[in-house]
Amino acid sequence: QVQLVESGGGSVQAGGSLRLSCAASGVTYNNECMGWFRQAPGKEREGVAAIYIFGGKSYYADSVKGRFTISQDNAKNTVYLQMHSLKPEDTAKYYCAAPRRCGGTWDRTTSWEYWGQGTQVTVSS
Repeated sequence: QVQLVESGGGSVQAGGSLRLSCAASGVTYNNECMGWFRQAPGKEREGVAAIYIFGGKSYYADSVKGRFTISQDNAKNTVYLQMHSLKPEDTAKYYCAAPRRCGGTWDRTTSWEYWGQGTQVTVSS
């Protein structure tokens, strides 16, 4: 059984910062790549960032480039999303994701099989 547990969400004012964490456990998930997605009310789930350990690559949605940073601590089986300069439009429930195998298009939800329960981020103006 794969479990992904997010934490670190909360309410902040515009311009503020938050760091999300996702602790992963289980024997069948692939920790060579991890992703963060978000979903606002009435909108589809969208890719925010993904990290690939082999190759050392990270990918970001255009809307968060330069403000968000994804990182991973393999020893702790934890992936982080550091968010700076938050905007009201960043308000959403944030989910971390893991695949059975890396290699799919990073910002497609179908590339990821395992999902956390989500953590709410609310940014007020």
